[in-house]
Amino acid sequence: MVNLEELYSAVPPTKIRNINERFLPAQTSPFWLWVADRYFYGMLEKRFHGFYYKGAEKFYIQKEPDTPIIMYAPHFNWWDGMVGYNICNRIFKKEIRLMIEELNRFPLIRRGGAFSVNKKSPQASMKAINYAVEAMGDLNNILYIFPEGIIKPPLHRPFELQTGITYIAEKAVKKYGQVALMPVAVNYFFLRDNRPEVLVEFGDIIHLTNDKPDRKEYTHYLGTILEELCNKQFDDIRNGRLSGYDTLFESKLRWYRQIEQWLKKSGMRTNSGL
Repeated sequence: MVNLEELYSAVPPTKIRNINERFLPAQTSPFWLWVADRYFYGMLEKRFHGFYYKGAEKFYIQKEPDTPIIMYAPHFNWWDGMVGYNICNRIFKKEIRLMIEELNRFPLIRRGGAFSVNKKSPQASMKAINYAVEAMGDLNNILYIFPEGIIKPPLHRPFELQTGITYIAEKAVKKYGQVALMPVAVNYFFLRDNRPEVLVEFGDIIHLTNDKPDRKEYTHYLGTILEELCNKQFDDIRNGRLSGYDTLFESKLRWYRQIEQWLKKSGMRTNSGL
């Protein structure tokens, strides 16, 4: 049995295992993207009652058309990567480029757009960083990253981003002239069903045109923006402010929940408190 205190480690897995894993780039193709699209979408549909998002219009209104983009989000659990895939593929119709540790253990994920990173040392990470910058040059790609670098406990605060996100951004600015950064708040809540629901909110686009920002200050700034967005989303949800969300998918309520909803509308009391 796993001790709860051991669930979250401040040390990346590649450092713990101390293995020099070879770099693996993403290796997509129309066939494998078709497979990944149905597999990752189907898994979410099976495990979650619904997937809702808002603020997606900012991607089209606020971002310059020829500017590469980095989407960055907190990393709370195993589902975050699948959520990111569906954000890029289903909502924005782009290919994800997702940096994953220990990809050598799950190489098939490369077919969906993942590429490996070895965090054993800064030098070992350079191949992944350089690949990320190159991948952003294809505007059909979205670089989707978890800048804290490790899984953190749900709803932890404050966010402590690693400077790698700024390093990637400044290298992209040097190569492409500017880069757009978009914070993404993701939460999982039980709201209407015995399965949780995914709620995603996209923040305002941040444009970086300076290829030499103060790395620590800018990273802290990006972390503050992400934390404010996540706090706002959580405050909205806990106060029942759920308007403005679009639906990626929504399952039908189970029969007993449909009966409860019918009783509620008819004015009859139910033992569930609804």
